[in-house]
Formats: sequence, structure tokens, C-alpha cells
Amino acid sequence: MTMSHALSRGVRALAVAAATSGVLVAATSTAVADDQPTRELLAADCESGVGKCSFNDPKLGEAYLGEFRQVSDSLYNCSTSAATQSMTWTDSVGSTDSVGVSVTAGGKIAGIVDLSVTATYNHTWTSTHTESSSLNMTVQPGEVGWISRAQVMQQVSGTWQTHYDSPKWGHYYWFWGDTITGPAKNGTDGKSNAVVVKSRKMTAAEKNSCSAGSKAGRAFVKQR
Repeated sequence: MTMSHALSRGVRALAVAAATSGVLVAATSTAVADDQPTRELLAADCESGVGKCSFNDPKLGEAYLGEFRQVSDSLYNCSTSAATQSMTWTDSVGSTDSVGVSVTAGGKIAGIVDLSVTATYNHTWTSTHTESSSLNMTVQPGEVGWISRAQVMQQVSGTWQTHYDSPKWGHYYWFWGDTITGPAKNGTDGKSNAVVVKSRKMTAAEKNSCSAGSKAGRAFVKQR
């Protein structure tokens, strides 16, 4: 069903259809006509408060462990024996919507989603998670080591509704489906965050650099 076809049935009929039968009006990421907004424009009006918005019928997907990302500096071992050093790591994970737009903490969009999820599931939803700590890391001669972390993630899907006091793009109401992916609480659905030490062999160029200046015969840290 196209946006223009659905809206031609009338604002009230569309609101009833969306609420009772799950019919969604999908706004594409690129405007197809001058009188049709993009999803980004509608979301911007929600964020600014120009549009009165709600995130309806949220559904939480099963939690899963996200991809591992490097969260520390790298330890290069140019010596001939194992090198052990305490390394500090910091990781900040945010949320994105179905078209890859960031959902930031403290913004209206994040607040609206949190309000909807809390009302439905009786627990809060957060758009960002930041964590830091330190870990002893041992790197063998001729290798590079670093710390990686994976965050428990979860998707929440729902239907946005925005209402304007005066018609905008020809209508008072607009609806679009959205799925937001963001960090979940550790232990959600039995999934746990993970922090691991990883290492690899130095490249030929990196080995050659070990003989240069103060790097020779010792371990050193390179910022990520």
C-alpha cells in the first residue's frame, strides 16, 4: 500500500486502520513527491516537537550479542619475552533506527520510545550504554594485542504516529513503521556482555618498525 493511497481514505479511517489492523504507512527515505515527507523529515519534527508524536505498539525482539569491537589501545611487543600490561578500555554503544539514523540519549525520540516500552513492558529502555574498566593483557613477542568488547543488543519495533495542529504535507496525521536497534541490559534473555583479549602477529612493516628508535627491544602502546 502506498502512502498517498492510504492517506486518501481519510485521516480518521487511517488512524483506526493503523490501530486495529496493523496497516502501516511506510515513508521512504527519499521523497517521491513534493507533498510526501521523508521518514527523516517526520522524525525531525518529532525530535523538535513540531509534530506531536507517539511510538505505538512496541514489540521487543530477542536479545543477542552484538559484534566485537576494539575498545582499548594496542600493545605492540617488540621484545623477546612476553609483555604484560594493564590496559584501560572504554566502550560506548548507541542506538540507530531502521534507516541508520542515530537515536541519541536525552532526545525526544529516545524519550518517546522509552515511555512506550516502559508502559508496555514495565521496564525502561535506554538508547546508549557506556562502560569502562581495565584488564591485564599479556602479549607474546612479535605480536599485537588489544581488548575487544561485545554488547548485548535488542531491537524494538513499532509504529510512529505524528499529529500536526495544522495540516502538513496535506494531512494532520502521518504514520510509519520503524525498528530501533540499541543496547540491552546485561543478562537480557540470558545473553551476557563479553570482554576478551585478542592478538595477532605483527605485519612485516610493523616488525621492521620495532628496530627503529625507542621501540627496539620493548613493548609500547599505540592509541587506537
